[in-house]
Amino acid sequence: MTKSAIDDARLLSLAREVIEIEAVAVQRLAPRLGPEFLRACHLCLNCQGRIIVTGMGKSGHIAHKIAATLASTGSPSFFLHPGEASHGDAGMITRGDLVIAVSNSGETSEITAILPVIKRLGVPLVAMTGNPTSLLARSAEIVLDVGIDKEACPLQLAPTASTTATLAMGDALALALSEARGFTAEDFARSHPAGSLGRRLLLHVSDVMHTGAEVPKVRRDTLLDDALVEMTRKGFGMTAVVGPGDRLIGVFTDGDLRRALDHRVDLHGTHVEHVMTADPKTVSPNVLAAEAVHVLEQYKITALLVVDDGWLVGVLNVHDLLRAGVM
Repeated sequence: MTKSAIDDARLLSLAREVIEIEAVAVQRLAPRLGPEFLRACHLCLNCQGRIIVTGMGKSGHIAHKIAATLASTGSPSFFLHPGEASHGDAGMITRGDLVIAVSNSGETSEITAILPVIKRLGVPLVAMTGNPTSLLARSAEIVLDVGIDKEACPLQLAPTASTTATLAMGDALALALSEARGFTAEDFARSHPAGSLGRRLLLHVSDVMHTGAEVPKVRRDTLLDDALVEMTRKGFGMTAVVGPGDRLIGVFTDGDLRRALDHRVDLHGTHVEHVMTADPKTVSPNVLAAEAVHVLEQYKITALLVVDDGWLVGVLNVHDLLRAGVM
């Protein structure tokens, strides 16, 4: 293969043409959505098993992504390789399942080879194809037309606009089903516990806070120099001031210390209750850690006392939230 002489302007022109062709392919899907799409939605919603998505080659990659999107948005699903299905993996299809077969031509040999198995099991078949007269389309209960006018490939060989259109149809189906199922952000987080959204929606203050001996606290009649020792030992830049039974009455922070020094307060003879901040900002152990982030940012502070019905139960700071991945 020889390297073609091509200038930068032509490269940009080709790239823009690809994007424009694919955008048109997706836009032309919307007017086609109607009774067949609704039938596909209801068929999927009534499925008692799993939605199995299959496809070969580039269509297989799209089918894999559609299956992943379905699964992560509330519709149990997995990808089945049609080539492997003919060598034993067809056993993964069971009564009660539903199959979505993706093939632009609708004549892919690996797909057509497993059509008798699907038929024999009585499993509903939805076809995503660009050829409504194909064997796949004729075998399916429902056909979702993802046909295009032309590929974005200048040679009209590489699947480009066709795969983009199919992917968009798959997203449309998955998200319509998600809406119909009443799928929420919390549901999404539960299936993505390691993702940033999962951490923000599932992690509570009680999961990241320090408790017990790690919590800095002193009594109201503690001398300032002893309160400073507690602040230094625990490393939060502050200490809670508590009454009987660890009921929170205030907080003494680095800022309070600076103000005390400005007023030449005697560190060795002044009780902490005289220079503390009463009614400090706190957070409940039962709220989401993301809410603690909001409080820290809103009041431009770096640590928070955790209080349950007025009683001191823990402490956390910005570093704890960073390590937890919610900031």
